[in-house]
Amino acid sequence: MKTTAPDFPETIYAIQHLAFEDLGALEDTFYQLGFRVRYVEAGVDNLRKALEHEGLTVILGGPIGVYETEDYPFLKQEIELLQQRLARNLPTLGICLGAQLIAHALGAKVYAGAQKEIGWSSLEIKPVVQNPLATLQDTPVLHWHGDTFDLPEQAELLASSNLYPHQAFKVGNNILALQFHIEVAADAMEKWLIGHTCELRHAKIDIQALRTDNQCFAPALEQSAPQVLQFFMQHIE
Repeated sequence: MKTTAPDFPETIYAIQHLAFEDLGALEDTFYQLGFRVRYVEAGVDNLRKALEHEGLTVILGGPIGVYETEDYPFLKQEIELLQQRLARNLPTLGICLGAQLIAHALGAKVYAGAQKEIGWSSLEIKPVVQNPLATLQDTPVLHWHGDTFDLPEQAELLASSNLYPHQAFKVGNNILALQFHIEVAADAMEKWLIGHTCELRHAKIDIQALRTDNQCFAPALEQSAPQVLQFFMQHIE
């Protein structure tokens, strides 16, 4: 049953930057809430319809950087359309690269961090009134990024980690940016280990240990993630 206003569009658009980084466990939650999902592929599809959508648009992760516009020219249009979208305060959820794109579109600096953050750890959830991430207290989440961002001026910080202070923020109730991965499905984590093998080996990550952590922590996150999504959807204005 939908938790948003009765006239809220029933379609959710999800922008993918990498085939196996999809909505994961969140996709079933959207279906259970009465929504339908439509994917568009950045760099292949025209993103205008998704970014001008009046309902919720989710911008997913990927291995490229916000600042790599010369090598990936499609980013220029994606950023421009996203700036227009955020100016209209349209419902937007960004995950990893999606969060970095939101930060950049809001005028904040996005840049390579001091070190890669890949693996599972808990967040420091900030004592913010109606923090949509409150249910993640003491629940390890998956971090998988090398870039980070400054906090946009108009944003409210929601969470930090030991390595990076800016892990999540919101702007009002309609814009939510998550540097970490909340969407991962427990039964799909092997795709990440295969698809990101070059990055994992370059970063000297113990793949077997990461696989064990995935098996240990992903099921719990899969139970908590829908609560975060439902809270966010309930408070969209």
